[in-house]
Amino acid sequence: MSAVDLAVESRARLSLGRGHDRIHRLAASLLAARNATGTLVDAGCGTGDLFRATRGRFSRCLGLDAVHYPELPPDVIFHQVNLDERLPLADATADATAAVETIEHLENPRAFVRELARITKSGGWVVLTTPNQLSALSLMTLLVKGRFSAFQERDYPAHRTALLEIDLRHIAAECGLDQIEIAYTRWGRLPLTGRHYPEAIAALSPRRFSDNVAMIGRRCA
Repeated sequence: MSAVDLAVESRARLSLGRGHDRIHRLAASLLAARNATGTLVDAGCGTGDLFRATRGRFSRCLGLDAVHYPELPPDVIFHQVNLDERLPLADATADATAAVETIEHLENPRAFVRELARITKSGGWVVLTTPNQLSALSLMTLLVKGRFSAFQERDYPAHRTALLEIDLRHIAAECGLDQIEIAYTRWGRLPLTGRHYPEAIAALSPRRFSDNVAMIGRRCA
């Protein structure tokens, strides 16, 4: 387990290592739809919610994070790392690589996705999620406050990099992924309230009524 700068660890702790269950379920469903099995690398594993959502699908899980949370399942092989640096894994380690609500915390998203692609086997899958800047809530917040909803002053320095759907597509293609697909959680907060859209309504326009977006792509041969 490598040492991590205290400032990096402190910033990572601001997320508490958790994300909404709908986000992990979406990432898990995208991997399941592609019959991904074998070794999973979870970059930004937090407390292990993705591993729980995919339990039984993968024979091995390697968790990478700046913080080792006590809630992380003991069968996750943990590496303490700064995700803004080269990942301490060999090329083609993983059959699937995931980064759930992680990329927005980092300084260089392209370098990060290149690393995810590097450690993924040819034909393996890379899936990541991030706040959806194109939701009705986020666009309204941008109009009123001049910032996306997940990137207010209170969110800094935890949230550093806001990415649009088109950014995710470009980055994935530039980093050697194909069969790229975008998906949404269909779980979004109604502006000016603490309530969420009913799923039947969110399904009518997932891009506008989802708080989070996912990208999945296959590592090219």
